[in-house]
Amino acid sequence: MTRCFSLTEAKNWCYRLTFSNLGLRSTITDLKDGTVMHCWVPKTRRDTKPNLLLIHGLGVNALWQWGDFISHLVPFFNIYIPDLVFFGDSYTTRPERTDSFQAQCVMRLMEANLVQKLSLVGMSYGGFVGYSMAVQFKDVVERMVICSSGVCMEEKDLREGVFTVSDLEEAAKILVPQTPDKLKELVGYTFYKPPPMGLVPSCFLADFIDAMCREYVEEKIDMIRAIPKDRKLSDLPQVSQPTLIIWGEHDQVFPLELGHRLKKHLGDNAYLAVIKNAGHAINAEKPKEFAELLKWFLVDCQLPNHQCLQ
Repeated sequence: MTRCFSLTEAKNWCYRLTFSNLGLRSTITDLKDGTVMHCWVPKTRRDTKPNLLLIHGLGVNALWQWGDFISHLVPFFNIYIPDLVFFGDSYTTRPERTDSFQAQCVMRLMEANLVQKLSLVGMSYGGFVGYSMAVQFKDVVERMVICSSGVCMEEKDLREGVFTVSDLEEAAKILVPQTPDKLKELVGYTFYKPPPMGLVPSCFLADFIDAMCREYVEEKIDMIRAIPKDRKLSDLPQVSQPTLIIWGEHDQVFPLELGHRLKKHLGDNAYLAVIKNAGHAINAEKPKEFAELLKWFLVDCQLPNHQCLQ
């Protein structure tokens, strides 16, 4: 039977309306190499405002990652919100699956929009992409915020019990859920205090999966496999840009240990902010604290003596 109404698609419509009402428009850019990128860009870019790039994680597309949050940032920035390759309306026929390739695609997208300088916020997998952009395009990226992102992870961490789910293939099944049970697991790992998923009818969960998780499944799994492959901390370049690292105290996807590891790797050029009573989805669980930290770092270009800073 054909589904007549999708709650997920209705939410997508609401997010699109929100983005539009906040002064953003949807664009498609053909990079001319088999890659097409979708991005929300300012309807009117103002030279008096700095540019801010928001990069989403693996679990959702750009709309769902930032839809409840961008109103905090629109007054201060020209905001750019891309869908990474294999999310939303972005895709490629090329074989690359690394965060480095994603970073190159996003940078070419920014160039197509005539963005010459920017700050960025990378959430989870988006932090890997943002960090790679800061390394590859250091003359463009001015300041960086890495949120709940295991940039400093090593391949050996999977064997040494650093992660709650140490089997990469099982982690991929959770991060790219194809059944309601796997979607429940994803929510359970993402939130410190998960919503009561047992009360959510399976048809609603199936609707979300059909609308958000059915496309490019193998490509996304290959992206997950590529994250730890041959990854060593000793090979991770340091970045010169001022960096704010934000982490949830009870993150089960990328444990807080990796946040401390990244702060140590970057030294005095980085600040680590640990948000209490929060898990991986810090922007959803603690939006006020998250917004305050971004404003202090990106708008005021300073960080006061705040209790969450380390």
